[in-house]
Amino acid sequence: MTKPLCLIVGVGDGTGTALVHRFAEGGYRVAMIARNRDRLATLEKGVPDTKGYICDVGDLVALTNTVETIRDELGKPSVLVHNAVAGGFETFMDADPADLERNFRVNTTSLLYLARALAPDMVAAKHGAIMVTGNTAALRGVPSYAVFAPTKAAQRILAQSLARDLGPKGVHVAYITVDAAIDVAWLGPDDERPPWLIPPPDWRGEREDFFSHPDEIAEEVYHTAHQGRSTWSFDVEIRPFAEKW
Repeated sequence: MTKPLCLIVGVGDGTGTALVHRFAEGGYRVAMIARNRDRLATLEKGVPDTKGYICDVGDLVALTNTVETIRDELGKPSVLVHNAVAGGFETFMDADPADLERNFRVNTTSLLYLARALAPDMVAAKHGAIMVTGNTAALRGVPSYAVFAPTKAAQRILAQSLARDLGPKGVHVAYITVDAAIDVAWLGPDDERPPWLIPPPDWRGEREDFFSHPDEIAEEVYHTAHQGRSTWSFDVEIRPFAEKW
């Protein structure tokens, strides 16, 4: 119980899993929230000092209850990583408007609930970090992100509001924008992905150079969470070296 506790919300098979490994390697106990029971069980067996909690963060009542269980069983997290995401690739005419509400709960409202639950203890300790993973949908809308980009933009502005409130109280809040595709298995083979999530036809480099790799994203999140107080970042942009921007 002498190790600090990190809560990672949204433990998928890419960045989320990499975050679990990185914070465990950094000396943390790690509480993991995800919907996939098997993935959590595998991580518990393979990564020391980890414990999984099955929860759909879009269910805000279940999320509140899960956070209380974590506090009762493991203690007070000193680091929160909000990596949960819900999205879609439809235009405003093709998408189901209900998806906008669902995406907002997962991407934005759950962050508010988590901050309200955990930040008071961090403020009392005068130490803590809230790291939020995002993407360029938070900064610009494209036709196919009509029910996704608005929720990520709101997420970033909420994180900024938290940062300006909590920073002077000793709690570091940062928004890590990943300006790249992430090569994760759930996206399927290239011929089933949207074109912006695969190398373009004129791509001449190695395929892997087109993507940001989950372990390297996790390294940057960990680094940002441990910046010195005189050099805190809020907006952190990361992208592969070959990304056009």
